[in-house]
Amino acid sequence: MSNALETREPTKPWDVLRFVLYSAIGIAVFFVPVTINEKSTILLDHLVTWVRTVAGTAVPYYILALLAAGTVLPFANGAWKKSPMRAFFALANIVGLVVGVALTFGWGPAWLLQKDMGPFLLNSLVVPVGLIVPIGAIFLAMLVSYGLMEFIGVFCQPIMKPLWRTPGRSAVDAVASFVGSYSLGLLLTDRMYRGGRYTGREAAIIATGFSTVSASFMVIVAKALDLMPYWGTYFWLALVVTFAVTAISVRIPPLSRIPDTTYLGVKHLPEEKVHGNRFVVAVDEAMAALKRAPGLGRNIGENVLDGLKMAMAILPSILSIGLLGLVLARFTQVFTWLGYLFAPFAWVVGLDDPLMAGKASATGIAEMFLPATLVAGHESLELRMVVGIVCVSAIIFFSALVPCILATSIPLKLWHMVVIWFQRVALTILIATPLVSLIL
Repeated sequence: MSNALETREPTKPWDVLRFVLYSAIGIAVFFVPVTINEKSTILLDHLVTWVRTVAGTAVPYYILALLAAGTVLPFANGAWKKSPMRAFFALANIVGLVVGVALTFGWGPAWLLQKDMGPFLLNSLVVPVGLIVPIGAIFLAMLVSYGLMEFIGVFCQPIMKPLWRTPGRSAVDAVASFVGSYSLGLLLTDRMYRGGRYTGREAAIIATGFSTVSASFMVIVAKALDLMPYWGTYFWLALVVTFAVTAISVRIPPLSRIPDTTYLGVKHLPEEKVHGNRFVVAVDEAMAALKRAPGLGRNIGENVLDGLKMAMAILPSILSIGLLGLVLARFTQVFTWLGYLFAPFAWVVGLDDPLMAGKASATGIAEMFLPATLVAGHESLELRMVVGIVCVSAIIFFSALVPCILATSIPLKLWHMVVIWFQRVALTILIATPLVSLIL
């Protein structure tokens, strides 16, 4: 690193200006809460809300276009033939398209049109993801490609590598998911992996360990569980438990066994161990990344195209796999049976009503919000708090995150995600319950 510093090219004022300007815009859009019309959220959320309002009746047809394109594409390019899993999701996409058409025009059986079934998937997941991913991709270019990742990575390296076995720059992914959207976080991770800045194992760790639901969605969970009087406690406990669970899961299979290699032999661009003045090194790394980056217009175009492709791949799956999960949770005993897997963990740590805790936790694999709906109104504050933390810390759920990951190049198989989900839920119950008992 020291030799690189000695031989680096002189930094031009224009380069510094681009770094500062692009980074400032990216940070402002993704990370700075702003109050507009009495609503406090990040600028990206305000922008998406504005687009949704201005576009009005055009939004459903835009979503239908994405659903149709995402359904046709695997058959048009032959991707459905590559594996049985891709064939399954290609067929599931057809179901998703049919469901999307039915919901858009108000057709279908009464159970599908119930507010917490099809309309919930469409309005709370499909439409936001369909808008956030392409719009966010415009500003993601400024966040990823012009030195900010490398600059922050130098300072976060001493924390990220020892605890979570990921580069320092992955701290940006974690924050992007937490204050923005897991779908954008995954888009960022995928681009970093395909660009050689993450290995397959690092990308898998980030995708399954840092891609939490946003802080704004945590508010929805807290409201459903009557936890708003304890919002600060809930927020920080969820954050601490989530990353504690990740620190453990990266050290056990399957994550520990994923090959630590780059995407399709792409040249690896690892973070070098820092010696000397960390700020000087951070600036040097940022300038080097800036010089490698394409022009802003081209970069935004590539990012938006990637965002549209991801949205096309995700949306039909949300309306098919996600709906299947909701149906199983509502009309079958599948999650009651799965709940017995987690009840012993809840019993060991003395969590109130361990059978209910197990059942509620099990439903999270279908949709992250389901556990909250099952224990809403329960008399035990401890149970509601722990289940609320499970909603965040489990991370993996089939209604949206699993299709998101499968739409990327990140080397995670379906069985990997199911096993990691089980590990995360069990560890969350074991870690969160004593902490909640101690604090409340």
